Amino acid sequence: MSRPVPAGEPWDVDRDVHCLEDLEHAAREVLPADVWDFVAGGSGGEDTLSANRAALRRIALVPRILRDVAHCDPQTSLFGERHAMPVAVAPIAYHKLVHPKGELASARAAKAAGVPFTASTLSSCTIEEITGIGGTVWFQLYWLRDRKKTFELVERAEAAGCTAVMPTVDVPWMGRRLRDVRNRFTLPPGVEAANLAWGSGSEAHRAPVSGSAVASHTGSAFTPSLTWEDIEELRRRTSLPVILKGVLAAEDARRAVDAGADGIVVSNHGGRQLDGAVPAVDVLAEIAAEVGGACRVLLDSGIRSGTDVLRALALGADGVLVGRPALWGLAAAGERGVARVLDLLAAELRDALGLVGCDGVQAARGLRTVTAAG
Repeated sequence: MSRPVPAGEPWDVDRDVHCLEDLEHAAREVLPADVWDFVAGGSGGEDTLSANRAALRRIALVPRILRDVAHCDPQTSLFGERHAMPVAVAPIAYHKLVHPKGELASARAAKAAGVPFTASTLSSCTIEEITGIGGTVWFQLYWLRDRKKTFELVERAEAAGCTAVMPTVDVPWMGRRLRDVRNRFTLPPGVEAANLAWGSGSEAHRAPVSGSAVASHTGSAFTPSLTWEDIEELRRRTSLPVILKGVLAAEDARRAVDAGADGIVVSNHGGRQLDGAVPAVDVLAEIAAEVGGACRVLLDSGIRSGTDVLRALALGADGVLVGRPALWGLAAAGERGVARVLDLLAAELRDALGLVGCDGVQAARGLRTVTAAG
């Protein structure tokens, strides 16, 4: 992509940004190289990272004609609340890595756009600060070795006004992300896991002899022993909807329903956990069929356009999570940059709905797709 503004001039997100890829380039220009690698990178050889996008591009939609699409409405309901479109901001750690306002700027943009914001356990602002913005906030939960602290986090999230809890189930430890290993990546001063009171003197801030300080630190904090019994206990302990993030097998999707999950996120963690894992969209239809409406199904990993959102809906998803693009927008222009991401997705989704012959989200779920050979 050629730069739409002269070299050396800053990007104007309203004038110069016309798709999410533009924001990716804008963010890369302003972020330190090691922070960019932390945001952009995947695990291993990054095969799954690239496969996510390739798999989405292989899905072709079959448009229907002569339908009244004068009023295309992308609104939808998720977990008892009405939203402007079937999109939520995915849980991402340490927003302050890319902008000093961090999660507060991102949450404000999500509120203004009418979509949920998912606060990470590893947010660089506290749960209470984020919910104080207003809007719909879901809480992503990493299961800690200290079970008492794990459930204290859930209680805090519920007391603060979060409307769902989203345990991540595909991270017994962080995948081996070679960019971070080569950079010996550490958190800079002032960026910390605010919900956990680890502080700026934690292992994550100390340069390692080798490897990633962040991976070492989370490895000592997260339990590799999370089981279905823990999910069932979480279900008993909270009245919030429980959404399992990181499901790729239909058998696990069915087990999630049996364990009381209200939703699942079909996700390979954006290519950041098992390198070689199946692209999330390739198993979406199978998983949606397996649960048969017994729980909500969201797709995560590789969403980059409103057309991608439509592809997910056609394959049986109720909505999607958008991760890296939110950080690109935040890095490029703070709250306004995140707002631009969500504005673009809304405009692209409305455009795609109309052109494919659907007047809304429900109609899109009956679309036929054709998948090209890989």
